[in-house]
Amino acid sequence: MSWLGKLVGGAFGFMLGGPLGAIFGASVGHQFDAGLDGMAGESFNPGDQQRVQMAFFTATFAVMGHVAKADGRVSNEEIGLAKRVMDNMELSAELREAAIQLFQQGKQVDFPLTEVLRQFRVECHRRTNLVRMFVEIQIQAAFADGVYDAKEEKLLLDICAQLGVSRFEYQIIKGQVQAQHRFQQSGEQFHTAKAGLSKLEDAYAVLGIASTADDAEVKKAYRRLMSQHHPDKLVAKGLPEEMMQMAKQKTQQIRKAYETIRETRGF
Repeated sequence: MSWLGKLVGGAFGFMLGGPLGAIFGASVGHQFDAGLDGMAGESFNPGDQQRVQMAFFTATFAVMGHVAKADGRVSNEEIGLAKRVMDNMELSAELREAAIQLFQQGKQVDFPLTEVLRQFRVECHRRTNLVRMFVEIQIQAAFADGVYDAKEEKLLLDICAQLGVSRFEYQIIKGQVQAQHRFQQSGEQFHTAKAGLSKLEDAYAVLGIASTADDAEVKKAYRRLMSQHHPDKLVAKGLPEEMMQMAKQKTQQIRKAYETIRETRGF
């Protein structure tokens, strides 16, 4: 378990401060007070990476709840996605409960989205790959129920704008997330010529390139995405270690898409 997973809930919120610290403190209830009491005589000085881990964990689940509520209701699929993220992280009972409460707080009408995003952006210190991973997770949350509602898209565009992600980059990430979902659902084998063509098109979309790209462009796109989603690199930049499995799944999808294209082209 990472340094984040070993923290007492109250100490976590106290050290991070700001709206993110307050939200996490509220999500653990009595554990928050216990954590503060337990700090007497001790020195808690998290490094820059640990602060980013704290911010990423807190913002991810709280904003996920806010996105899920954007269309007026939270579907079973959206709740299921949040639980799958928690399962992949293999959270302790305490952190899992905290993640659930963060999701619930994000659903509230008075959730301070602007303040949360502002602090998250500051804590990330221009770690663009980490911000991109955060955006990918939120777009996945919007897609979880199979319907990309106009209100969800408006909210996600606002989130991206506040995090310094351009509309153009948002559209690329959105297309890749959609393609990853379809590519994963299509399975390993082509059952029909039409299905095979569709899977190949999705493979190109996963890499964020057109089917007309030459071999060099395909390889360049693959290497870029693998670097952006490399689990160890993301953890080094502040991704909580509990989220490494999510990053690994991303790299597996990228690799499968690349192999599909490579096999078709024969290089």
